[in-house]
Amino acid sequence: MDTSKYLLTIYEKLDRYFGDLHWWPGETPFEIIVGAILTQNTSWENVKIAISNLKSKGFLYPEKLIDIEDDILAGLVKSSGYYNVKTKRLKAFLRFLRQEYALNLEKMFEENLWTLREKLLDVNGIGEETADSILLYAGNKPIFVVDLYTRKILQRHEIIDGGLSYGEIQKLFMKSIPNSARLFNQYHALFVNTGKRFCKKAPRCEGCPLENMESILLS
Repeated sequence: MDTSKYLLTIYEKLDRYFGDLHWWPGETPFEIIVGAILTQNTSWENVKIAISNLKSKGFLYPEKLIDIEDDILAGLVKSSGYYNVKTKRLKAFLRFLRQEYALNLEKMFEENLWTLREKLLDVNGIGEETADSILLYAGNKPIFVVDLYTRKILQRHEIIDGGLSYGEIQKLFMKSIPNSARLFNQYHALFVNTGKRFCKKAPRCEGCPLENMESILLS
């Protein structure tokens, strides 16, 4: 199988079906980072409520959020679930941002992609998917984000098996398709929308833009 051709064909078919998805939503890089931390283990609709609460209080700035009492912050992000844990994770990121970059996101994103990624992964509560979401969506860095939808769709189309790690799946994309932040951004959004609409626990293959992919590639 020509992996590069397969992955680019998947992208083209999904892109044609869904169009430009303008993901990740957020007015500023900091809002995107806060959203990436809050969206762990919850729906985006719940995160939107938390983001709206922070905005309404004028707190959606690093220098403001870092000084808020934990119990007040927890109340504002309660809709996102696990709010005490997520409060600690937000504060851990903010302490990192202050210690390393004097709360300056522009300075943070001037770092080399892989150097910054390693630093983010050392922050309590930031795993690979969250770190890469921050790098791609807030920092416009060319790195592919892997999530459960990505894994499920690739497994169902027999491109990967269940034993591949996050890093191995990420390398598959980054070696097979052009390294472009815009392409990686849209591709991840396309996988999310395909997963939500078609590639569910019980897959809805009829009408899916990836229906009959194998026969199309063999033709």
